Amino acid sequence: MRESIIVVTGVAGALGSQVAEVLAQAGLRIVGIDRAETIPHSQAMALALGGIDLVDETSTRGAFAHIKQTLGEIDGLVNIAGGFRWETVEKGSLDTWDLMYQMNVRTALIACRAALPLFRSSGGAIVNIGAAAAQKAALGMGAYAASKSAVARLTESLAEELKDKSIRVNAILPSIIDTPANRKEMPDAAFDRWVSPVSLAEVIKFLLSPASGDITGALLPVTGRI
Repeated sequence: MRESIIVVTGVAGALGSQVAEVLAQAGLRIVGIDRAETIPHSQAMALALGGIDLVDETSTRGAFAHIKQTLGEIDGLVNIAGGFRWETVEKGSLDTWDLMYQMNVRTALIACRAALPLFRSSGGAIVNIGAAAAQKAALGMGAYAASKSAVARLTESLAEELKDKSIRVNAILPSIIDTPANRKEMPDAAFDRWVSPVSLAEVIKFLLSPASGDITGALLPVTGRI
């Protein structure tokens, strides 16, 4: 892969930081965006933008304007920013449904809208992070699964919209990701059956690469041995 510029949102998290490292090792220049004010220093990033509220369109557009001014056009966008809440429909809160929409759908939508004017005329690729739960929701995952289902529909619709601009849009659908936070929440689980961040990063790298040039609008399950 040539030295392309890839924007990664949610870069300060367990998955985002790993994705940045893997893509940088492939020779790509990484722009990291996160809500955290301080993004841990990493040689993987050509530019790190902290304190960006991806739920706010003005804040996000400002970040992408800075990217254009500093580095120029981009070749890819990876939407990792998001969140998870577990609660039942009966005893849960309507606010959780709104929160999951904001964190998982609105952030991806706003980032896509802000990024599109920066893509090269030759095209590029967008990779969204969906969830296996979007295909079959388990107990307590109604709000989360609904938001990730919306990410899937956003992916499919945007892929159709951007076909003639040579911008491919795909999503990966992971099951449980092997992160410190998930291990803490489920200490008795079989961690070796979960999906590693490195594995997901490698799939994302493929979807950004010319090798996946004929793939768009795909929802790719990456579920380990769950």
